[in-house]
Amino acid sequence: MRRPIVLRSNDPSFPAAELALKDPNGLLAIGGDLAPARLLNAYSHGIFPWFSDDTGPILWWSPDPRAVIFPDAVNVSRSLRRTLLHGAFEVRLDTVFEDVVRGCAAPRDGDPRTWITPAIRAAYCELHRLGYAHSVETWQDGRLAGGLYGVAIAGAFFGESMFHHVTDASKVALAALVDRLRHRGYVLLDTQWVTPHLAQFGAIEIPRRRYLQLLGEALEKNCSFAG
Repeated sequence: MRRPIVLRSNDPSFPAAELALKDPNGLLAIGGDLAPARLLNAYSHGIFPWFSDDTGPILWWSPDPRAVIFPDAVNVSRSLRRTLLHGAFEVRLDTVFEDVVRGCAAPRDGDPRTWITPAIRAAYCELHRLGYAHSVETWQDGRLAGGLYGVAIAGAFFGESMFHHVTDASKVALAALVDRLRHRGYVLLDTQWVTPHLAQFGAIEIPRRRYLQLLGEALEKNCSFAG
């Protein structure tokens, strides 16, 4: 039985995404670290970290199929359009990145477990400091109501997680993100997996081979998320 590949701590490179296991779907490698160079190299090759225990090894994934949202093909429901037109939320970018990550890591539905471990939070805050990780925030009455965060590299945005304290706050953040990506020429929004929430916005599954082709095209673009 084939096993995931063990990464060397002093080498930020990865095996080809096509070598990922079929069961569990997409598990490619274990080990390594969450240093910026390794994370950016992973995303650039269609790979992402996902694990739930800082005491164990880091797990790296590249599932097949892969979930994406194409900025030009997003679906916005009538009810959300009304919310957007009503202007119930103020959208801000990158003003409280760490608070957004902390909000995404908070327990949900009474389940204390989270994959956004302290190590993950520290790693993505460092990517934010370096200008690669970004937050889209929704504010209401001067308070953070919801938001999302992810990583932007060239013409690809890799969504990581979202949260809300107020109904529709995370949906407004996602709509604002997709609108920004569309106007700035991004090729794709990588959502990793399809959830019912993301499917409402037009998230679809595509074969990993097609995803990697699109990712290659996205990495040739000169897009800027900030500013």
